Amino acid sequence: MKNILFVFGTRPEVIKLAPVMIELKKYPDKYKIIICNTEQQKELSNQTLAYFGLKADLNLDCMRPNQSLLEVQTRILTALDKVFDEHKIDATVVQGDTMTVLCGALASFYRKIPVYHVEAGLRSYDIYEPFPEEVMRQMTTRVAELNFAPTEKNRQALLKENIKEDKIFVVGNTVIDALFCLSEDTLNSAKKYFEDLDIKIDDKLVLITAHRRENHGERIDRILEAIEYLVQKYSDHTFVIPVHPNPNVKNKIYNKLEKYSNVKLLKPLDYPYLVYLMKNAKLILTDSGGIQEEAPSFGCPTLVMRYETERQEGIDAGVSVLVGADYDKIVSESETILSKLREETRLKAQNPYGDGTSAKKIVEIIEKFL
Repeated sequence: MKNILFVFGTRPEVIKLAPVMIELKKYPDKYKIIICNTEQQKELSNQTLAYFGLKADLNLDCMRPNQSLLEVQTRILTALDKVFDEHKIDATVVQGDTMTVLCGALASFYRKIPVYHVEAGLRSYDIYEPFPEEVMRQMTTRVAELNFAPTEKNRQALLKENIKEDKIFVVGNTVIDALFCLSEDTLNSAKKYFEDLDIKIDDKLVLITAHRRENHGERIDRILEAIEYLVQKYSDHTFVIPVHPNPNVKNKIYNKLEKYSNVKLLKPLDYPYLVYLMKNAKLILTDSGGIQEEAPSFGCPTLVMRYETERQEGIDAGVSVLVGADYDKIVSESETILSKLREETRLKAQNPYGDGTSAKKIVEIIEKFL
């Protein structure tokens, strides 16, 4: 029996690790899964766990108001040190590039426990875009025993960093596996959720998410100016914005857009509700990494409000376009899509990030390695 610790703290980490945890749980005679939530996003992460029928064994409650990055790191590392003191761990699984990922990798490394990194090899090669994630994923790579790369491009990035070939496995992205977990009943409940909020979900729906740290300050101001222009010009379209709770973002969004009747400002959405919006959207504007990967599965054009992306495959495949926080680019690219009928804008390219079998591949590799 091998004890495998899953360390995560945010909703995207839960979504992308859940398929792996579910797959491993099929073999209770081989693996004991210990689920540890640092609660970097406390409400969102626990809410999403429940959707997948999972529950944390350990909740670390590491967040405090207005913490600096250094304070967050210190608190998570200290809490994880106690976890390793109290549990025998044979391997630690982390996903992505958050503070939780780096801390989980470091805490394991200090104990000489192997680290398995899901979604390894994503690179923008600019340490401040995205900040601080680019550095965190690069540092995690240095201590990982197994690197599960979503694409060949990610594998090549790792090879260029002198990661041994036998430590890298191209498996696709588990976020696509998660999409296949959605039942028709779940999507129907999502439909009713928006009906109850009196939000019209039709072929003139625009989904917008904006929360990244590097977009705070003047960048979010430019983004909101562009969105306000689009809201006014396309008054027959509905603009749905799940608003991140960070006051640096939340207050500005409400001050700028709350007055428009065709703008629906919502609290952060449960995973299936967000997927329902992606499935039905005519256009998505986002600075999220996960949405860049998920949207192509629904053929939805996506404008990425970042200047660099570690998910270049979507750009190369033509399923997404980089617009940064550039007012003119956001407006012109949006107008190209919004001026047409929804069916005329649907993407035909296959999703470059996976086919829904990533978790199974990962578990097979873990079994061979252990």
